[in-house]
Amino acid sequence: MRLFIDTDILLDVLLGRAPHFDQSAQVLDWAETHPGQCAVSWHGLANIHYLSKDGARGFIEELTDFCVIPATGTTEMKRAIELGFGDLEDAMQVSAALLFGAQLIVTRNLSDYKASPIKAVPPGDPSLFL
Repeated sequence: MRLFIDTDILLDVLLGRAPHFDQSAQVLDWAETHPGQCAVSWHGLANIHYLSKDGARGFIEELTDFCVIPATGTTEMKRAIELGFGDLEDAMQVSAALLFGAQLIVTRNLSDYKASPIKAVPPGDPSLFL
């Protein structure tokens, strides 16, 4: 299974956000035991750095040990724009997920991904770790 992990899942773990921490942490635990099968976006990591008190360098460095960061650029940004999402950042996530070849996008913001060509599932979805 190839998963793309949305930034909200990463923030749940980094910030210990209740009640979401446990299910989000399970996703990262699975990713750690399946290196290369999960991806996160470059811009998502920049957002995490910006939102954290200490820059989250250690957390981000650890993610790079087992998560792929797709090399996005002009083509992927154009694809994100063409997706026509109301929120460009979500479209950028989908474009990165497409580049990675993700089968699912793991997010708590399912409504943001209704138009996604890749199915979005919450972190507690039983189909995640098949």
